[in-house]
Amino acid sequence: MRKKTLNSCLLKTTLFKFIIAASLLTSFIPQMVRAQGPEGKSFGFGIILGTPLGVTVKLWTASDQAFVADFGGSYFGPLRLQADYLWHFDAFHSSIVKMYAGPGLGLAFGNGDNRFFDDHPHPVDGPNQLGVGVRVMFGVNIIPRRTPVEIFAEIGPLIAFVPNTGVGVDGGVGIRFYP
Repeated sequence: MRKKTLNSCLLKTTLFKFIIAASLLTSFIPQMVRAQGPEGKSFGFGIILGTPLGVTVKLWTASDQAFVADFGGSYFGPLRLQADYLWHFDAFHSSIVKMYAGPGLGLAFGNGDNRFFDDHPHPVDGPNQLGVGVRVMFGVNIIPRRTPVEIFAEIGPLIAFVPNTGVGVDGGVGIRFYP
């Protein structure tokens, strides 16, 4: 019973910290460098299909760097939050199609179903537990000319290390709109 209370408290504290960090980040958006995303815009939001299945936001911090956060459901846990810092590079010598790569962190809340961790125990065993993993994403994005849209596909390894260890593959496709 004590473990369940401790895990519930940890979950609430983590969510509170995330809300504070997101609030601080959005307060600095006007000071960020401009003209990185579609049509010179720095902030976009949309949907991601994969891991997780949910919403995605992207904030360009330089002409070739961006912070991405995704929130939704996944196999790692029913509720998942992940954040990546990505570097974009011109592998195709194109102004429309770019590749990107970067490290990130994934947080899962609740039970996972072992689909990506076949030979390991569930990364998250109880309904109130917190799972933590690191990931490295590799992807490609397409930003058509004269549109406020970004289309992307990504894949990369996930290494879960709290409360249990396991290795899996994260991936997704999606679209973001830049208002």
